[in-house]
Amino acid sequence: MPAGPAPEAGRPPLLIACALGIERFALRAGGTDGAAGPVTVVRTGMGPQAAERAVDRALTGTAAAPAVPTAVIATGFCAGLVPGMHPGDLVVADETRDPAGHTVCAGTAFLADALAELVPCGPRRGPRRTVHIGPLAGSNHVVRGAERAALHTTGAIAVDMESAATLRGAVRRGARPVAAVRVVVDAPEHELVRIGTLRGGISAFRVLRTVLPAFLDWHRKSLLPGGELDGHASPTDHPGRDVSL
Repeated sequence: MPAGPAPEAGRPPLLIACALGIERFALRAGGTDGAAGPVTVVRTGMGPQAAERAVDRALTGTAAAPAVPTAVIATGFCAGLVPGMHPGDLVVADETRDPAGHTVCAGTAFLADALAELVPCGPRRGPRRTVHIGPLAGSNHVVRGAERAALHTTGAIAVDMESAATLRGAVRRGARPVAAVRVVVDAPEHELVRIGTLRGGISAFRVLRTVLPAFLDWHRKSLLPGGELDGHASPTDHPGRDVSL
């Protein structure tokens, strides 16, 4: 998946935005067979400003306009805010939020179902992971300790530095399906500064390598007539789902 090809006219593109090279490397492990249109994975760089600039360039710097707007998914790693989360858990945002506002995500429950149904290659090993649904907070710095707990009291279930800016920048360029899916790399009981960080990072990387088929399913669903994704809007108290990875 090249960094930024011009989409073919008439075919609906999907733009997947991540901040880090290792995230993009993990996403490139999945194939795009059966994709509804061109799939582009953009490495934005770290932080909200870099993310917003990169997505703006990706959505405007194309040679031919597609027949339908480019769908956008923000993805990569995040910090979990909910006690009991583990590295490798998945977070599907029903909205992203930061001090600049909030963006509602499309097809949240459908995307969570698609992620939960993924079957990893080879024997199933390791602990069961959970797909969590809820608000994803945006920050301009790494969040730890008391600040993590304070964010959780606002209702957010995870935090990262790019998703809110990515989706805000995407919808500013016009109405389109947007979503955010993050993999927990640290959590309240598993902070990055603690022993076991490497193991948590490996778990998160392994999970991120599996998500692309779910993204392609979500993209295909977004193209169906009648607003199919809207019919899968998730209630705020949607339960988590276990998924073996």
